[in-house]
Amino acid sequence: MPANHDASFVDTMPANVAVQFFDRVEKSSSAEAFRFPVGESWESVTWREAGDRVTALAAGLLALGIESEQRVGIAAGTRYEWILADLAVMCAGAATTTVYPSTNSEDTAYILSDSGSRVVFAEDDEQLEKLRSHRDEIPDVIKVVTFDGTTDGDWVIDMDTLAEMGRAYLAEHPSIIETTAAAIRPDQLATLIYTSGTTGRPKGVRLRHRSWVFEGEAIRVQEILDDTDLHFLWLPMAHSFGKVLLSAQLACGFATAIDGRVERIIDNLAVVKPTFMGAAPRIFEKAYSRIHMMQAAEGGAKEKLFNKAFAVGARFDELEREGKSVPLGLKLQHGLFDKLVFSKVRARFGGRVRFFISGSAALNAEIGQWFHSAGILILEGYGMTENAAGATVGHPEEYKMGTVGQALPGAEVRIGENDEVQLRGPHVMEGYHNLPEETAQAFTEDGWLRTGDKGSLDADGFLTITGRIKDLFKTSGGKYIAPPAIEAKFKAICPYVSQFMVFGNERNYVVALVTLDPDAIAGWAEENQMAGKDYTEVVRSEQVREMVGGYVEQLNARLNRWETIKKWDILDHDLTIESGELTPSMKVKRNVVEDNNKAKIEAFYS
Repeated sequence: MPANHDASFVDTMPANVAVQFFDRVEKSSSAEAFRFPVGESWESVTWREAGDRVTALAAGLLALGIESEQRVGIAAGTRYEWILADLAVMCAGAATTTVYPSTNSEDTAYILSDSGSRVVFAEDDEQLEKLRSHRDEIPDVIKVVTFDGTTDGDWVIDMDTLAEMGRAYLAEHPSIIETTAAAIRPDQLATLIYTSGTTGRPKGVRLRHRSWVFEGEAIRVQEILDDTDLHFLWLPMAHSFGKVLLSAQLACGFATAIDGRVERIIDNLAVVKPTFMGAAPRIFEKAYSRIHMMQAAEGGAKEKLFNKAFAVGARFDELEREGKSVPLGLKLQHGLFDKLVFSKVRARFGGRVRFFISGSAALNAEIGQWFHSAGILILEGYGMTENAAGATVGHPEEYKMGTVGQALPGAEVRIGENDEVQLRGPHVMEGYHNLPEETAQAFTEDGWLRTGDKGSLDADGFLTITGRIKDLFKTSGGKYIAPPAIEAKFKAICPYVSQFMVFGNERNYVVALVTLDPDAIAGWAEENQMAGKDYTEVVRSEQVREMVGGYVEQLNARLNRWETIKKWDILDHDLTIESGELTPSMKVKRNVVEDNNKAKIEAFYS
């Protein structure tokens, strides 16, 4: 069924996340809800089992004295316990404050202090140490609940202890959780997600229950997903993209297999065999590069077959998309290559994927089309933390490659001044926590959320994002440059690249900084008599410079004259979350990279 744009569901959707969750527990009680790794195997729980655990934990929070809209922090990676904690917080009428496990101890303390968090779920001893070392700065925190860390019987307890406290509380107040859930207002605070502020201090985005309920219900009414699907979740749950997929699960009733270890994604897909997964473009770029490098390493007839298959796939795809008839010869070739080549590519992702959802940054169009040629659909979605992650998304039966889809039913998108994408709907935040001036600046005079993204809408309402307004720059020759477009082109050409960053604001030509993917370049080193040498030595070598230079020449041949890269250099390290150069959702912090490499960039122009 094509996307359903009837928004009447907004008037009848569940009042809050707690009601939405317990409705799902009743409806699907004996069906699988979650699956998670225990050692080398996977364990599974039903909706009823998850519901019982959440009820006990929520009651435990009430026993600790947690009140309506008070904040409870979660400092942990993506795992089953994160979901339990988050649902328990919301079912107790409190609000979750999310903290990435990679956040340093100073920022962790700032977030917990600024949010006024009363209780914190901390994953392990590493997270506990951050809290203990800054205990004076978080005086509001009365109790810490750890998943795997060391308890002290006083300030720090474990999940089982909290659940026991909850069961004792339920014995005295049997219907307390149902009563609490029913009393939560749709506009009540559900989540505080801290997002990087331009001042350097993170800003807390206040998201209401109705925002999350709406996100899930808007997916359900479009019939994109249902209870026969199996979702693989690795995304950081501290990020709104991960949270929106939980909302979709509550609304649609599918099971989710959870493992936040990024290095295990491809292995897990082969075991779990999901029907869909959300991911950042970097995951698809890495898979694309790895498959290309494996084929190049095999060489000979196999590589020729692979390249021929994708040439046929691209032509077949183009005719299908344009609604033109496919010649019989091409159809037969495509069928053969599907058996010989494309089915093997699909098998790497478990063989059952109906589609992937790409979000948090722009997906390169060439990479999207390459996957599509292999029979793997990547639907792009668009949104930001300030609107609970989902503003637009493609539909499996109604999508246009290169766009981020149409507005969710019940939500609106418009193009404002300077081609800025602006949003309105139930998903939009209440504002920034304790920052009234910044909240006012985030909205237009007539109440639309400013995204800071530049884009366009076509006649059918499909949105295309062309970059961040503040990332666009003008050369001293007066030409506008959109770095993301150039950077994405390079990533489609060079299988060894990790990041490609373009600079040149108010300069007379464009330059670039390059980082190479450590796994990919290790494979290249083995094939080029440099096996065993460390990353820095390999990327500084003349052979690597020549190799990258060849790809830069290919890129320049595809660009307008004023966009071409005149000078470039390879950094001796890849960007990481730990270095502060990537956000936890793997977006490049361009200003940090520019500051860290100021001298190098200046030298390009001297």
